[in-house]
Amino acid sequence: MSLQAPEFFAELCLPFPASTVVGNTYYATPVAGAPLRLRIDFSRTIHADTYGGLRLAVVHPDRGEIDAVVLDFVDHGTFHRRDEARNTLVNSKHYGTFATYRRPGKPPWEGAVTTGLRDAIEQYAAVWFPGAWAEPAPPRTTTGPLPAAPPPKGFGRRSL
Repeated sequence: MSLQAPEFFAELCLPFPASTVVGNTYYATPVAGAPLRLRIDFSRTIHADTYGGLRLAVVHPDRGEIDAVVLDFVDHGTFHRRDEARNTLVNSKHYGTFATYRRPGKPPWEGAVTTGLRDAIEQYAAVWFPGAWAEPAPPRTTTGPLPAAPPPKGFGRRSL
């Protein structure tokens, strides 16, 4: 079954404009013109069709994989809320993981909170691709900022 990888990686909001998802793998060129690439895969567990994190790798076109790290979902709180709400036992194969089997119409990683993963990816990218992590621009508003209201009379003053 599909992991719905494009949607998962879109949820991470990674700021690399030169990127694509092929199958279940995210590829990016964080620094334009540089030979190093970033590859992110789902890391498998010992259980069939079950994933426990993301595997990040720095790849050189001629030298192959230079470095890799696995970011476990448990370590980054990705499924903490979901597992707590479902009373999932910490030592079970379902804790902090997701499987390809899911409810119809829902992604297999339903309930994921990706903030911790995104922060860890940012830290990893800062080591291998300094300056490449550009925060996306905040959403634009159509009305513009609201004018500041004047402070109430006597605001910030004390009478003696």
